[in-house]
Amino acid sequence: MSERERPPELLRALGLWDSVSLILGIMIGSGIFLMAGAIALQLDSLPAVLAVWAFGGLLSLSGAVALSELGAAMPSAGGLYVYLTRAYGPGVGFVYGWSAMALIHAGGLATLAAAIGLYLGPILRLSPGETKGLQLGAIALFAVVNSLGVVVGKWVQNALTALKVLGLAVMTAALTSSGSAASLLSHWSRPPGELSWTAFGLALVAVLWAYDGWHFVSFAAGEVKNPSKTIPLSLLVGTAITCGIYLVVNLAYYAVLSPEAMRGSDRVAAAAIGTSWGPGAALALSLLISVSILGAMNGILLGASRVILAMARDGLFFRGFGRVSPRFHTPVVATVAQAALAAAFTLVGTFQQLFTSYVFTAWIFYGLAVAGVIVLRRREPGLERPYRCPGYPATPVFFVLATAGIVVSTFVASFWQALLGVGLILAGVPLYFAFRALDRRKAGGANGSGGEDAG
Repeated sequence: MSERERPPELLRALGLWDSVSLILGIMIGSGIFLMAGAIALQLDSLPAVLAVWAFGGLLSLSGAVALSELGAAMPSAGGLYVYLTRAYGPGVGFVYGWSAMALIHAGGLATLAAAIGLYLGPILRLSPGETKGLQLGAIALFAVVNSLGVVVGKWVQNALTALKVLGLAVMTAALTSSGSAASLLSHWSRPPGELSWTAFGLALVAVLWAYDGWHFVSFAAGEVKNPSKTIPLSLLVGTAITCGIYLVVNLAYYAVLSPEAMRGSDRVAAAAIGTSWGPGAALALSLLISVSILGAMNGILLGASRVILAMARDGLFFRGFGRVSPRFHTPVVATVAQAALAAAFTLVGTFQQLFTSYVFTAWIFYGLAVAGVIVLRRREPGLERPYRCPGYPATPVFFVLATAGIVVSTFVASFWQALLGVGLILAGVPLYFAFRALDRRKAGGANGSGGEDAG
C-alpha cells in the first residue's frame, strides 16, 4: 500500500512534559477547591483529613505504577480498554468502553462543567439558563480544540496546567502568609471525634474524585513518544507531584479557616482566600479555579475520545468513530460524540449526584485493570515488559483490595447513585452482543461481495 493509500493515523507528538502536564492538568481540576468541605463534614480532625488525602495519594500512586507495566507493554490508543480486553476478553473491554463513554468520561466532563457554573456563574451574574449555556460552551470549545490536532491540544493543555500550578502556588503562599501557625497547631492537636469506617469511606470518595486522572495518559499512548519510558515516568511524576500539592493546600486551608467554617461548603478555597485577602482576592481565586477546571476538561476530552476510537477499530462500535482525520490526525467523530454525551449529562443532575456515580463506576474498572497486571503475568509470562511494577504482587493486591472497599462502602452509603452506575454498566452487555452481531454481518457482507466480484 502506498503512502497516499494508507489511512491516516495518530501522531506521536507527546513528550515527557506533555504527558506529565496531561496528568497534572486532569488530576488538578476542581477537586482540591470543591471537596475540602465534603471531607471536613465527615472528618473532624486535621490529622484524619491529611490521612485520607495521603491514603488517596498512595492508592493513586499504587494504581499508577501498576498500570505503567501495562502501558509500557501495550502502548496503543485506548488505555484501560486495551488492557481490560487483553486480560479478560473483548466483552469486558467493551463494557468498560461503553461505561467510560456513557458515564465515566461523560459524567466527569459534566461534573467539571457543573463546577464551572458554581464559580463563574455568580461572578458573571448568570441566570440558571445562562449558566447551563456557559457549561455547554466550555464543552464545545474543547471539542473544537481537540479536533484541530494533538499538537494544538497539548499546547492548550500545557498552558492551562502551567497557569493552574502557578496560581496554586500563589494561593498557598497567600494563605500561609496570612494564616496562623497557632491555629494550625490547635487543629492538629484537637481531639478527634468518633471516626467510623463509613465516614472515612465517604471522605475517600471525595478525595478520589480529586485524584482521578492519573491513568489518562494511557488513553493517548498511541501519541506518546518513546512510550515504554515516557508512560511510566510521567505517571509516577505526575501523581507524586499532585499528592504533594494537595497536602500543602489542605494545610493552607486549615491555617485560615476553622473546621466549622469548612463543613459542607463547596467553596472552601474562596472562603479561605476571601477571609484572608478580601473579596477582590476571592474573585481572582474563582478565575484560577475556572482555569484549573478548563484544563481538566481539555485533558479528559483528549484522552476519552481515544477509547471510542479503539473500540470502533476493534469492530465493537460504529466504524465511522474509528476514523482519523487526514488533515488533523485526530479522531474528530469520536471527539464530537464524547462531547455530545457530556453535554447531555450537563443538562441533568447536580454536582453531588454526578461525582458519586462517576467515582463508583470508574473505580470498579480501575480495580479490574490493575488486577489485570496479575492476570497477564500468569497468562502471558513471555509478554515483553519494558517496565515492571515495583513491589509486585503487593502493590496491585493493595490497590485491588482498597478498591473493593471503596466500591462496597459507596454502594452502602449512596445506594441510588451507585445503582445508577451499575445500571449503565449492565446496559453495556446487550450492546456488546449487538455490536458483535453487526460487525459479523458487515464482515459477511464484505466477503460475499468479494466472492461475487472474483467470480
